Amino acid sequence: MLKATSLIVAVGLMLAASIQPSSAMVIYPWCANYGGGGKGGYGASSCGFVSFKQCLATMWGNGGSCSPNPWYSPYPPPPSYAPPIRR
Repeated sequence: MLKATSLIVAVGLMLAASIQPSSAMVIYPWCANYGGGGKGGYGASSCGFVSFKQCLATMWGNGGSCSPNPWYSPYPPPPSYAPPIRR
């Protein structure tokens, strides 16, 4: 019984040691604002747009606007990053 318990504990410790931290949440740079109190809209926003053009295409015909995401901070390039060679 002692061997089985120690084996289970050992396997559990090995699995716990191999756990990787979760990846960071992606925060996109543009928000779509779906109207406000004065316009009769909901005052809701969606900050899931990669480009300003993508946000504008979504908002076209909805009566809202696009604005920069106040919580967006671009990720720094990795230390191994090298700009592409132009020839």
